[in-house]
Amino acid sequence: MPVIAIIGAGPGLGAAVARRFGREGFSIALISRNQSKLDSMAAELTAAGFTVGGYAADVRVPATLEDALARAAAELGPISTLQYSPLPSRDYLKPVLEMTPELALEALQFSALGLIHAVRTVLPAMRQAGSGSIILINGGTSVKARADFAGTSVAFPAESAYGEMLHDALEGEGVRVSQLVIPGGIPRLQLVNGIDGVADRIWDLHAVAGPFRTMLIPLEDGRE
Repeated sequence: MPVIAIIGAGPGLGAAVARRFGREGFSIALISRNQSKLDSMAAELTAAGFTVGGYAADVRVPATLEDALARAAAELGPISTLQYSPLPSRDYLKPVLEMTPELALEALQFSALGLIHAVRTVLPAMRQAGSGSIILINGGTSVKARADFAGTSVAFPAESAYGEMLHDALEGEGVRVSQLVIPGGIPRLQLVNGIDGVADRIWDLHAVAGPFRTMLIPLEDGRE
């Protein structure tokens, strides 16, 4: 049974993606910092008939993230899809004149370095299998910097650059790397099919090879 690991799993998009992939026969590894919230999500998804495990980790602490992914693989099977979508701290949305080196480093650890640690944990099994997908979920500052969202404006482009290089390096190996840019909070975007429509787009990125970057909506139509 294929396995999706959702890093940054929450009751909104993470749960919608879990349901979408679960309907396709995937087992689901939920990863975020709060074990009790993960247990609650896992219980709801299990009651709906899905195979689910919750694994607490902080993406800023590599050992916890690598351990969570290793435990998920041991209990559910090798990770065949990785979604990297942790929700940035509001501290990363401060104006550039308030940016400190320490805050910039933390934002980079959260977005870019966390992704690198996660990929290096799951990629060997994907390459050995000759299949897999890695999906990055980012806001609009991955494409255009905003002086009032300084942390993500520094960190998201670094995450994007790593993802795009992976896309190019793994082309032809059966491992797809893609990015979905969501320029604003999903409820505010008033999408026709709401959050389930976004989960459908993420499924499409997994299922069909394509370009690295996909915009959920045009950047100018979003807010962040």
